[in-house]
Amino acid sequence: MSFLIDNWMLILIALTSGGALLWPVLSQGKGLNPAQAVQLMNRDKAVVIDVCEPGEYAAGHIAGARNVPLAQLESQLPGLVKNKATPVILVCQAGVRSGRALSVARKLGYENAQSLAGGLKAWQAASMPVSKT
Repeated sequence: MSFLIDNWMLILIALTSGGALLWPVLSQGKGLNPAQAVQLMNRDKAVVIDVCEPGEYAAGHIAGARNVPLAQLESQLPGLVKNKATPVILVCQAGVRSGRALSVARKLGYENAQSLAGGLKAWQAASMPVSKT
């Protein structure tokens, strides 16, 4: 017990550094990073759905992405992706709307749906190509 009292500062530093090492592992479950998304698109033929508004989509989107605004996702997704086992990547500008879209897709039965963490901004930051219409 006296060891803990005498060395409380060292123990605190050890716990803090351990927490800092675990942080990336614990926070990773919030979506795909751009490299994982590309791998899923190439290997598993994932369908990319951009849930931005048409104006945002026209300004820039992932090549091959289909535009379905978030408000219309529930009605249009079953027509675009008929096989619910197909991987679906949901994208928006910053990753917020695609997170909401993910819950809609999962409610519809798309268990392989995932969100691109950070959205199109993270895609561009990773120097990935963007198409404009």
